Amino acid sequence: MTPPSPGTTATAAGPRLAEGRGPLSAAVAEALRSGGPPAYATGSVLKADPWGEDLQLALYLLYELHYRGFDGVEDEREWDPVLLRLRQDLETRFLHALRTELSDAPRSRSVEEAFAPLLVEPVDLSGSLSHRLETEGELWQLREYAALRSLYHLKEADPHAWAIPRLTGRAKAAMAAIEYDEFGAGRADRIHAELFADLMTDLGLDRTYGRYLDRAPAPLLATVNLMSLFGLHRALRGALVGHFACVEVTSSPGSRRLAKAMRRCGAGPAAEHFYAEHVEADAVHEQVVRHEVIAGLLADEPGLEADIAFGCAATVLLEDRLATHIREAWDQGRSALRSPLPAQAGPAIEPQGRRT
Repeated sequence: MTPPSPGTTATAAGPRLAEGRGPLSAAVAEALRSGGPPAYATGSVLKADPWGEDLQLALYLLYELHYRGFDGVEDEREWDPVLLRLRQDLETRFLHALRTELSDAPRSRSVEEAFAPLLVEPVDLSGSLSHRLETEGELWQLREYAALRSLYHLKEADPHAWAIPRLTGRAKAAMAAIEYDEFGAGRADRIHAELFADLMTDLGLDRTYGRYLDRAPAPLLATVNLMSLFGLHRALRGALVGHFACVEVTSSPGSRRLAKAMRRCGAGPAAEHFYAEHVEADAVHEQVVRHEVIAGLLADEPGLEADIAFGCAATVLLEDRLATHIREAWDQGRSALRSPLPAQAGPAIEPQGRRT
């Protein structure tokens, strides 16, 4: 029997392709379905809103080819030169928008200046989404939040792993140690992405990878695209480390509040456990990433300091934009998703404090 030619297999049972939200994303989706080149007007990338649904979804679809691909799409499309050229144009637009938004921060900003505000718990938490969920969040809001975050957490740590071959010595060893924890320390049932899938089951959500892509709005897609942008470019390795450090530094306090929110709403043991696990783990990771990964990288490549600071600042910017989108939707009594979730099936779990 003649073996199949390399590079001609198609992903089976992978995520379903999302419907386009404009000319660019529609062109990408159709190109992936048909196997042909994307058909889009010259100059449309430059006219596209860098924060908008169309550009962000198009970029997400192209990035996903480097993760698990899509059902029925040939694996070789990952390195299709026409798709890569379009991806480069979209990335350039996105990266320019990020740098423009952050233009008030000096290019020479230090790592210490970038991270100092994140190391102190704010006195006023009124703008904190995790605080809102902790104190007054309802179960339907926790379900929406989890559905949104699933696009990140079901690939948690994957894009950051691209940093490992680009680091050396102390930074590489520390990064690998943190990633080992993120990937379950040798146990498949403790992989953080698997723990989040268990959380989704507790909340009556579909734990399938990529299931909620059609419902995910642009501000959420941008947060996921950011780490793919940094991860796929060696030239942005400093920004990727800055992104990773920012996530680890801010994770523990937010996770503590979200664990309390899950407990208060009776979301279930796996839902609470996911965030409780991150309280302790990320408190340790935060120390390692700052004192070993960042310090080690700067010892090897001091010229990357501004890039690390940029990665941190870009992460904060996009997380703030997402939190604002969610808060505004909920304040107006509507879903933060592009379409609301169906009601949770099965009997409701009694919230803490209401058990008899």
